[in-house]
Amino acid sequence: MGSPARILRTLVSGERAAMQAYLQAISGSAGRLVFSLVYFVVLANTLSIAEFGLFATASAAGVMLSRLLGFGFIATLYRVATVKPRLLGTYTAGFLMWSALSLPALALAGLATHAIFFAGELSLGIFAAVVAAETLLWRPAEAVVIVNNGLNRFGRGAVLVILGTMARALAAVVFALQAGGDLSTWTMFYLAANGATLAVAVTVFYPRGRLRLRPALYWRRMADAAYVAGAEMLFYLQMELDKLLVLALGGPKLAGLYAIIMRLVDLTAIPIRTFSMLLVQRMMRAPDLLSRLGLRVGIEGTIFAVSTLALLALAAVLAVRPTLLGGNVAQAAPLLILALFVPGLRNLVEYQAELLFARGQTGLRAINLALLGAAKALLLVHLLGAVHETQALVVALNGLFAVLYLASAVLTYTALRRPAPRPV
Repeated sequence: MGSPARILRTLVSGERAAMQAYLQAISGSAGRLVFSLVYFVVLANTLSIAEFGLFATASAAGVMLSRLLGFGFIATLYRVATVKPRLLGTYTAGFLMWSALSLPALALAGLATHAIFFAGELSLGIFAAVVAAETLLWRPAEAVVIVNNGLNRFGRGAVLVILGTMARALAAVVFALQAGGDLSTWTMFYLAANGATLAVAVTVFYPRGRLRLRPALYWRRMADAAYVAGAEMLFYLQMELDKLLVLALGGPKLAGLYAIIMRLVDLTAIPIRTFSMLLVQRMMRAPDLLSRLGLRVGIEGTIFAVSTLALLALAAVLAVRPTLLGGNVAQAAPLLILALFVPGLRNLVEYQAELLFARGQTGLRAINLALLGAAKALLLVHLLGAVHETQALVVALNGLFAVLYLASAVLTYTALRRPAPRPV
């Protein structure tokens, strides 16, 4: 054993490295938060509320469908970057192969989504363009960020996150300066912004290496990747299902107001996701990291408190100056305080899902998310049928997310009691 002084130096050095990694990663989140706010405010006040609702809902559907790209092989790419970076070129070739093979499945899933939720509300051409921007342009750019984070190159990942969000914000500003722009026109700007981000991501930020296609290696990882793809789709389905159901049952105007509220709620999750990402990396190397009850309670309490205080601060600012974020946002501003506990509960459900991914319990994660998605759909359909006032609906969302959080906590921590599987 080393001397106490040496042990202390090791601990301090480890904590300093962890703090430096967090600060590098959170810098990307801070930049993303600023430009996300600019992007949201400009777009929400340029499009009509109904058009914004349609776009936000189509974008949410695209984010959900993007998890089909590569059949989940991005998760394998992340694990390789974190644990065996020398194989990155080989697994990058595998990601490109599976991405090409997943395109027919993406197209079929997109057509089904449009038929179920958007028929009669949004043309197939506009919907397809939004989904293509999310699945074929933005998701691969996210993969570049994910790989850099896996390699502990958090600074590079942070810069790319900022550049991507800045490109969207710039596109929204240019679109706003054009008189008479509609949703169809904005879709073209959106495609251009995401395309530019992907071009920069691939040419500047992706680690250089020789691409070597070795299909025999990929087949061994596909069970885990498929579980991840299914779980990710289920995760985003239960996260974004409310927008889809509000559009289907309440129409574009209510969907627009709801999308504005939930977009403001979602801004509180950006720094939380940075923390979760670093914790996931730690748990990949030490699966029993959260074995102590006190640590688990402390982390969850902090996530809930930070999320709630962030929304409370935003609601207080908008109560004093309702038009600060524009006229359309001002119509939804009085409803924000009514959703006070939604951010904390929603962020905790997202955090708990990441814990199971970190331990490699991808099958259980998929099952849990399917159960949560079904529960959310049933509860929301009941609320939309029973509650006819927007204010009462927003208040009821606190109870809905409380039920989902309790169900998620029971499912997640029951699963975490099982022995961690052997790393893939």
